[in-house]
Amino acid sequence: MNLIEERVAMARASTNPFVISRLPSGWLVIGDVQPLPGYCLLLADPVVPSLNALDARQRMEFLHDMAMVGDALLAVTGCDRVNYEIWGNSEPALHAHIMPRYATEADGKRQRPACMGYSWSDSPSSSVDEYKDLKDKLRAYLEQKYQTV
Repeated sequence: MNLIEERVAMARASTNPFVISRLPSGWLVIGDVQPLPGYCLLLADPVVPSLNALDARQRMEFLHDMAMVGDALLAVTGCDRVNYEIWGNSEPALHAHIMPRYATEADGKRQRPACMGYSWSDSPSSSVDEYKDLKDKLRAYLEQKYQTV
C-alpha cells in the first residue's frame, strides 16, 4: 500500500487528522508540511493509478473539485493565484497538489514551481492545532459555496 492509499484509508476511517473535507471525487487534505500557507492535496477516492484510469464523468468531477479547492484557497488565503500539479511518480495513485501562490514570495521563487523553489524538508509542519482555523475556513467555504459535504 502506498502513502496515498494509506491516507485515503485513514480518511475513510476518520483517523486522518489532515482531512479538510470529503468532496465528490475524493478527500481534500492539508499538506503534511506547508511550504506555502494553504498547501493542500486532493486524494482521489476510489484510489486509481492516474487521471487516465477514470471515465469521462469521473475525470470532470476530479478536475472540477480541484478547481473548487483553488477557488476556496483564493477566497480564504488571499493568495494571488493557485498552481495545480498531478504527478504520481513516487506515489502512483491519483492525487493533485494544490498550491496557493503569493505576491509576497521572493523573486526567484515566485516564478518557479513550488517544488523547485521551496524545500519540503525545511517547511513548517501542518500541526493539527496550528492549521485548524485554515481548515475550518476552507471547509466552510466549500460547504457554503458548493454544498459538497
